[in-house]
Amino acid sequence: MLNSLKIPKLELLKAFIDMATTADFRNGLCIKHNGDLWKIESFQHVKPGKGPAFVRTKIRNLNTSRILENTFTAGVKIEIVRIENRAYQFLYQEGSETFHFMNQKDFEQIAIQKELINAPQYLKEGSIVEIMFHAEQEKPLSCTLPVNVNLKIEFTEPGEKGNTATNALKPAKTETGAEIRVPLFINQGDIVKVDTNSGNYLERVKE
Repeated sequence: MLNSLKIPKLELLKAFIDMATTADFRNGLCIKHNGDLWKIESFQHVKPGKGPAFVRTKIRNLNTSRILENTFTAGVKIEIVRIENRAYQFLYQEGSETFHFMNQKDFEQIAIQKELINAPQYLKEGSIVEIMFHAEQEKPLSCTLPVNVNLKIEFTEPGEKGNTATNALKPAKTETGAEIRVPLFINQGDIVKVDTNSGNYLERVKE
């Protein structure tokens, strides 16, 4: 019937979005809620003995990463937002707030503000990151580094030979300028693996 009416594809897409409800919830789905963009982290359909059914959710704000526990009335209409994750290579930093990246497929370049990057202090030239876009608006929403990165130690106090303990730590400065804490046996010039979420030293990397 829709085809016989010859409704444009864009209108059909809008109609689908308008008809989406809580029945379409799934983990990872991105929605527009109270004017902001959110990603569903978890959800649970609840049918109480009395009163209307509802859906209990945990949603993450795509701009601030804040987690919100929110309850939706079952069957309420929702607006689904199409999100795309694309691989980009870090090129260079301009000033203190702007970072330039290149698309790995079409080589187009884009500038991202520091506030959108989850761990900018660990970015080094050539790093591959994942940039999340609002597909309809072609708007970057966030930039995420790999969970772990390998960084060269630019400066730290000389290591204690033979001391392989990992519970005693000392300050060190990486090639990106980030300051971390490393075991006493780490020396200047060593390559170490760093957790980009916590900033913790993980291990020394053998070249």
